[in-house]
Amino acid sequence: MTAPRADERIDQRIARSHPTLSAQERRAAETLLEHLDDLATYRAAELAALAGVSKATMSRLFRSLGFADFDEVREHLRALRTAGEPRRVEGPPDLAAHVGHEATALAAAVLQPAVAEAVALLVAARRVLVVGWRNSHPVALHLREQLVQARPHVALAPLPGQVLGEELVDLGRGDVVVAVGFRRRPAGFAAFMATVATTGADVVLVADPTAAGHSGSARVWLQCPVQGALAYDSYAAAMSLVGVLADGVLSRTGRAGRERISAISATYDRLAEVE
Repeated sequence: MTAPRADERIDQRIARSHPTLSAQERRAAETLLEHLDDLATYRAAELAALAGVSKATMSRLFRSLGFADFDEVREHLRALRTAGEPRRVEGPPDLAAHVGHEATALAAAVLQPAVAEAVALLVAARRVLVVGWRNSHPVALHLREQLVQARPHVALAPLPGQVLGEELVDLGRGDVVVAVGFRRRPAGFAAFMATVATTGADVVLVADPTAAGHSGSARVWLQCPVQGALAYDSYAAAMSLVGVLADGVLSRTGRAGRERISAISATYDRLAEVE
């Protein structure tokens, strides 16, 4: 059997190794697959008992899958979850736990002192460019749509079918780039952050804690947790943070902001764009 690759997920390793496993090792592997999302609550001996195999069999399975021991298996699964992979869940969701988790995440996002610094940058900026890919794109789009109500010269990138080169080339001192970079970011995110830093524009990074390695390129890092109690990441706190940022900008723009909103609403009416 070919040795497992370090970048292979445990379920992929089990699938590839399955034909060479003994009957007992297959039972042990099936038990692992059934409990991938709650392995931290078990010991290796307990898993062996659940599978109806010996501890030695369970240990042989770990080694055949490329893990030194059960601790490495748990670390592997923690890394998958940290990367944003949806968890498998059994049974109905615990909605009470979900609501409590969301409230904690929202407070962590909107009450951080760096919010005030980000608002000040967004108010004073000559131009604002909001950037986001994949799951970050809806958050970036919402931020752009809110900010453009309160101030001019707010753009979104990348637009469908477009790349970023032409969006970055004109940036300079006095501009602000809001980089929305939640986990499962595209592979080129680090290069993007490094390139923006060379333009002289100030960077506001809106991201979850996994973006710590990119925060050195940002003037302001707004941490916003997305891991929740359910299978998928939650962006409720991120959307609330967008509302707080936009509200702060509108409050600081004063009369000019209110007049801009009135002018936009009048244009909506003339074009019959909204009900």
